[in-house]
Amino acid sequence: MTEKQYVVFSLGSEEYGLNILKVSEINRLKELEITKVPKTPEHIEGIINLRGDVVPVVNLRKRFNIEAKELDKQTRIVVVKIDSKNIGFLVDSISHVIAFDEEEFSPPPAEITIDSNYITGVGKKDTRMVFLLDIDKLLGTSENLKRSK
Repeated sequence: MTEKQYVVFSLGSEEYGLNILKVSEINRLKELEITKVPKTPEHIEGIINLRGDVVPVVNLRKRFNIEAKELDKQTRIVVVKIDSKNIGFLVDSISHVIAFDEEEFSPPPAEITIDSNYITGVGKKDTRMVFLLDIDKLLGTSENLKRSK
């Protein structure tokens, strides 16, 4: 039986999971300042200076077309490694780390009409459902990142 661990975060009332092996760190928004960058895709919130490294920040609410919300003390930036580059994901909050066994995974429903190729499945534990994300596909193409640098 293979178990995988995911960092669970929320966007509105939904929960999403990122493979813990891809997550480098989690930062409070108040500790970092996001600098806007002109002429970037709308879901690119800006860049941050992370110990001398310039890191683009993707607003996942905008990326998933979820209604905007004021940033607050629960807002976090989840820093992940994609193609040896750090990328920050702006999320509403981080709740915990969860482990799913293989039998607790389901493929994403075929009826999902949004661009869901970045959803690899749904993790089910008790009454909870967590959308599991493939961060390598989350941005569509690496071209979006190159334009934000």
